[in-house]
Order: sequence, then structure tokens, then C-alpha cells
Amino acid sequence: MDPDARWQRCSLLALARDEPLAGTAPVARRWVCVEQRGAWPSDLTTHPEPALAALAATPGWRLLLIRRPGRRGERGASLRVFLADTSPGASRVTTFTVEGPEELAGLELPGPDEPLPGAPIHDPLLLVCTHGRRDRCCAVDGRALALSVVDAGEQHVWECSHLGGHRFAPTALVLPTGYAYGRLDPATAIAARKAAFPGEVDTTLCRGRSTWSPAGQVAELAVRGATGLRDADALHVADAPGGAVVSASGGRRWAVDVAPLLGAPRPLSCGTDPSPWQSLRATAIHPLPA
Repeated sequence: MDPDARWQRCSLLALARDEPLAGTAPVARRWVCVEQRGAWPSDLTTHPEPALAALAATPGWRLLLIRRPGRRGERGASLRVFLADTSPGASRVTTFTVEGPEELAGLELPGPDEPLPGAPIHDPLLLVCTHGRRDRCCAVDGRALALSVVDAGEQHVWECSHLGGHRFAPTALVLPTGYAYGRLDPATAIAARKAAFPGEVDTTLCRGRSTWSPAGQVAELAVRGATGLRDADALHVADAPGGAVVSASGGRRWAVDVAPLLGAPRPLSCGTDPSPWQSLRATAIHPLPA
């Protein structure tokens, strides 16, 4: 296949084959997002700025590089840093500024149960993957989406580095809830961000909550589909053999069986890591005694 034709058809092939979105969100409970307006390397752990490479390798955290849509200049301006915890009941985003990435050399990211430093942010963030060095589909479709959402009047929108799932481009992450989305257009992207403002989740085109494992993401979305629950903090997930156990306030619980989607085509990503992906689906939901 011609390389240029292949990258143009990556997301279209996945869509034509009806590859499921659920269970494909990146897995990370806590995120550190650092504004960088220049080019982003394909692998952030090899970033030429040592402080950023160190953040990319910090256990318990996932680094994203971010920039305002369409903005590359403004040298000398302060850089924004966002810290996010996606845990239900404790989800939050804080922010502070630095004069340059070298100031992050002494930053010690807090442990799993420690508070996040910085000023709290109350408006949810929409981070749209535009990481061209990882995948050209995300660069083209993601940049167009981010600019369209900004043109529609949304202000809390950032381009971001690799979120995974190139084949679902354009993809995005909503913080602090941690829900990832794919195959977005401006209307669905805005709806996903706005749902998080009252602490809810829009499950349309949702790939899952980054707080959970892939099987846990599938299980949670299955329970939301069966119950109609929209409160982002209403459900907690624990992995279990063959799936996951989903718990809700009030003592309700469900055991959800999760299995590979047998016979499903496994299209290759057209990015820098073209490996086949295993699609998952929920096969059964069993109510458990309270």
C-alpha cells in the first residue's frame, strides 16, 4: 500500500470495520501537562530538555506536552503547567507557571495520596491530540478539530501530545475526569468538555476513563449504558478475573464479563508504533448483592 494512502485511511479503516472505542483510553490516574510551543519529539522520554524527559519517566504520572491551538511563538512568555488527578471523588486540576522547562528540574510530583500543588482550576480542560511526529492523522484531524472548537467560542482547549489510538483520530482527553474520546467533531468535543463541568460524563464516542485498566474502562461504560448514570464520580471499578466489578453509591454492584472481540479485524496504526490492537467488549453484566 502506498504510505501516503495508508495514513490517510487509518481512521477510516477502523471506522469502516466498526472497531469499538471502549477500552482504548490511555491508562493513567495522574497527568502532568506542560506547555511547550516548539516541536515535540515522538517519544517524550527522549526529550532534549532533561527536566521534561525526567517527568515523562516519573512513576504514577503521565506527561503531556500542550500548546494553544495554532500558536507556536510568544518566546519569553511564561509557560502553564497543569496537574490532574482523575480519581472519582478526588478528581481535580491545579495549575502554576514557569519561565521555562528548565525550572521543572526540581519539581517533585506528589505521591498517589498527596495533594496537588498549584491553584485549582474549575473549568474542565479539553486536550486534543495533534502529535504529528507520532501520527499524521492526529496532526491533520486533531489540529482542525482544536481550531474549530476554539472558533466556536470554547476557551479551555489545548493541543496535546500522544494520547494513543491514532486510528480513532481526532482524539481528545477531558480533565479532570480523565475520559478519553475518539472520532470527534466540534459538536461532540464541546459536549464532552461541557458535561464535565457539573461533574458528569458524556458517553457518546467515549473510549473510557484513564483511571481504569482497559477491561475496567469497558466494564464502566457498559454499566453506564445499562443504567444511564452520568455522574462521573458515581462508579468505582476494580479488576477481576475475566472482567471487572463496578460499584456505585448506595451499595449497588455489578460483575461485568469482558472478553476479546473474536473475529474482529485488527487494523494497524499508521503512526510510529504500528502494532495490532486487541478490541474488547462486555459480554454480560451480573448484578451483585449489596
